Amino acid sequence: MATTHEVFNQAPPLEDYDLADDPALLEGLEREGAGWASAEVHELGRLAGTRRAQEWGRLANEYPPVLRTHDRYGHRIDEVEYHPAWHELMTVAVTHGLHAAPWADSREGAHVARAAKFYVWRVDAGHGCPISMTYSVVPALRHNPELAAQYEPLLVQRTYDFGLRPPLTKAALLAGMSMTEKQGGSDVRANTTTATPQPDGSYRLVGHKWFTSAPMCDIFLVLAQAPGGLTCFLLPRVLPDGSLNPMRIMRLKDKLGNRSNASSEIEYEDAVAWRVGEEGRGVRTIIEMVNSTRLDCLIGAAAGMRQGVTVAAHHAAHRKAFGAYLIDQPLMRNVLADLAVESEAATTLMMRLAGAADRAIRGDAAEAAFKRLALAVGKYWVTKRWPAHAAEALECLGGNGYAEESGMPRLFRESPLNSIWEGSGNVAALDALRAMAKQPQCLEAFFAEVEQAAGADRHLDAAIRRAKDSLTDTATLELRTRRVAELLTLVLQASLLVRYGHPAVADAFCVSRLGGDWGGAFGTLPAGLDLGPIIERATPKAG
Repeated sequence: MATTHEVFNQAPPLEDYDLADDPALLEGLEREGAGWASAEVHELGRLAGTRRAQEWGRLANEYPPVLRTHDRYGHRIDEVEYHPAWHELMTVAVTHGLHAAPWADSREGAHVARAAKFYVWRVDAGHGCPISMTYSVVPALRHNPELAAQYEPLLVQRTYDFGLRPPLTKAALLAGMSMTEKQGGSDVRANTTTATPQPDGSYRLVGHKWFTSAPMCDIFLVLAQAPGGLTCFLLPRVLPDGSLNPMRIMRLKDKLGNRSNASSEIEYEDAVAWRVGEEGRGVRTIIEMVNSTRLDCLIGAAAGMRQGVTVAAHHAAHRKAFGAYLIDQPLMRNVLADLAVESEAATTLMMRLAGAADRAIRGDAAEAAFKRLALAVGKYWVTKRWPAHAAEALECLGGNGYAEESGMPRLFRESPLNSIWEGSGNVAALDALRAMAKQPQCLEAFFAEVEQAAGADRHLDAAIRRAKDSLTDTATLELRTRRVAELLTLVLQASLLVRYGHPAVADAFCVSRLGGDWGGAFGTLPAGLDLGPIIERATPKAG
């Protein structure tokens, strides 16, 4: 065939770069006590930037998991078959300790280091689900010391041991959770799955679950109605004698995104389980697991924003239009800088909350009180910002961004999930109200944190006053909960950026998000800001 044209003015592939080359992340890693993990974070970041790892992410989504309910002879097997790329992704995540490994690490900042690694290993969001659940199951499982003694040592192992075998015979375990039912959704107290006690101390579960992700995990925390009320249970996929526990996978969900991750509908047919915590206290028991996954939702959204803006900046640095590179054109610079400001605010908040979580685990009551409220409002707002951010980043690539080959459509499809997972926006916002009402020390700790930046920026000072005033009208507070959660998050992000961020980023955030000089859409920053350093911090240095 004759050559009809030359391919030029296209951005080269963004590969062979270090995803940990992220100033907000690295500064937070040092500040929050995990600077000792910098080398491993960079190692994982460089792996995430390779063509090989990016191809794993593509393939795992291009060829989603398949349910095999029966073998060739008609025996029920309830297995999910994954593409080999999924197993590569899982192997990297587990060997680098993104799952439950920090619970066995006594070093200060172990949970901060894990958050940073979870953030940089963003080649695929779907496999992060079982990784996150395995991390989060440990504090809930400790409500039954006997079970914790058996299973926790296997949950923290850095070995990926896939396959259905008796859990205590495996080299390492993965864990999931199973709460949601058709009729209840987030209202788990409406669950109808029953748990009948047995003479040997176990229970038999009968019922259904509407969303159980990663059903090939080894053990699950499950909510069911025991004689004493809603209770938390540990349910293994395989029983000690090697037989399958009757946890029937009915079908896999056909989802908008997160397609590499199998999300299933299941039924329990007298499935064997053991109680975790007291009867009737299931929500209180499992809420510790939920709160840990809440932080991971925020981490994932911050990571997605960083991915979006780096891809957009990389494209703009190599693409010319109307005689100049996009990255040099004023309006595109405004868009890129605005995306970068949002990304840095999310990353800085994520690292502060990871630090609070680490210190709370180690017994710091003040940090626990701060995290209780800050995580609820932060998860609400950051996950809400991600879809708009992903859409704008995609648009920076024009038609190329709308094509699947760019990876941006997959990023966009992922973006609504983190707001829904663990409880939708209303659940997170209302939980913040619950924290303020039941634990007033949470609000005190929150404003003590925010006011460390008092006097540094007039827009922030005014916003802090507005935030306090917004809490005085209790009659309409529930109606206004989303606005309150948004404002609390913005003042916290601004306070952190003013104290720890780059001055150009802090100035742009305060004048736009708090000062009212912002159009709402990305790319509407006011004139007079120093955009150069902001864009430079977001532009990847490809190899």
